[in-house]
Amino acid sequence: MASSTTSDLKQILGELNKDSFITLLTKLIGESKYLQNNPPDLIPEEDRVVNHLLDVLSPLSTISGGGPLIINHATYYPKRGNLIVTYPGTEDGKVVSFVGCHMDVVTADPSDWEFDPFSLSIEGDKLRGRGTTDCLGHVALVTELMKKLAETKPKLKSTVVAVFIANEENSAITGVGVDALAKDGLLDCLKGGPLFWIDTADKQPCIGTGGVIPWKLQGTGKLFHSGLANKAINAMELTMDALKEIQLRFYRDYPAHPKEAVYGFATPSTMKPTQWSYPGGGNNQIPGECTICGDVRLTPFYDVADCMKKLQEYVDDINSNIEKLETRGPVSKYVLPDEKLRGRLTISFDEPNSGVACDLNSRGFHVLCKATEEVVGHVKPYSITGSLPLIRDLQDQGFDVQTCGYGLTATYHARNEYCFLSDMCEGYRVFASVITQLED
Repeated sequence: MASSTTSDLKQILGELNKDSFITLLTKLIGESKYLQNNPPDLIPEEDRVVNHLLDVLSPLSTISGGGPLIINHATYYPKRGNLIVTYPGTEDGKVVSFVGCHMDVVTADPSDWEFDPFSLSIEGDKLRGRGTTDCLGHVALVTELMKKLAETKPKLKSTVVAVFIANEENSAITGVGVDALAKDGLLDCLKGGPLFWIDTADKQPCIGTGGVIPWKLQGTGKLFHSGLANKAINAMELTMDALKEIQLRFYRDYPAHPKEAVYGFATPSTMKPTQWSYPGGGNNQIPGECTICGDVRLTPFYDVADCMKKLQEYVDDINSNIEKLETRGPVSKYVLPDEKLRGRLTISFDEPNSGVACDLNSRGFHVLCKATEEVVGHVKPYSITGSLPLIRDLQDQGFDVQTCGYGLTATYHARNEYCFLSDMCEGYRVFASVITQLED
């Protein structure tokens, strides 16, 4: 490795090689049809991406090409590998890592798009296709960074590690991606320095995310003829009125937290319905069952498990006092004493996950902010109650997780997804600045 100083390291890393980046990204977007993650119908084959990355990086590896890169293709499920790429530094335990670049994508229906989602097209500064923003653009970007390190061979104190992961877009299947890597101890070495999770957007540090509690509230009443409403327990009214009471209690117990202002959260914690259903039947039938589904978005200063316990307590209390629940109209009721019938609610939860508040005192946060200000021209960290569940697991395991990204929030998971080449170029320069600062 060539000796390098802080002053010339930026010059060594230079600018993003646009031609090389676009060539690689073209290949990756060309695989995106087979990277859609929507089980059981669509199971991604992330090894299609791994193979392209190996084509670029293997000639610069210790095994295949006599270069400095150490490559580990870690696979826990057929055709669904992860790739760990290491550029060794000179000081034991000193490391900077770029993690979270995932090789699966959300689904895309070509009939809904203005262009082919499964091939890269270029319109001026726009790079268009499924995965350009989330997250194949970042996969190509970090690959180019590792390639440049291996080609120029600067002598660094810090070991630089890139981790390309499988299975970020769906939590129904576990033991495939970063969770399996962490469980096997393959990421333990990254605790010696900041871990930058490269899967957000808009060129600014994302310092806070929300926890998510998907819930389902089911109401059971008594089905009856609409002309004899006094003999029915309207499950639709019951469930809606109960939900209103649950929401009122939720907002009483989970008000805006003082730290939300520090982290710049756009919204406080919220609980809201998003879907509802009932068994059907004629327009002249009062429904005996109704289900409302939704989610809680909880800022990371509240505990998800405690919140779930509270929600269950709300429902239990309403059930015990169902006759006190507000009703609608002169014959609307949730108890039929003569028939010894009471309306009843049940609440259930899908797999929850917790939010993240990044450490604003860490070295990783400070170097990311300084790099962003240098390259982008300003730094304005932000927080959202969108969810990045995998990074909370890493934070709980002792990693200094910081997050950033160079796609566009407006096109995440959207039709006609695109990113800007100029933003990716700035992202590369931010990475170079981060590595350089950590050498001080």
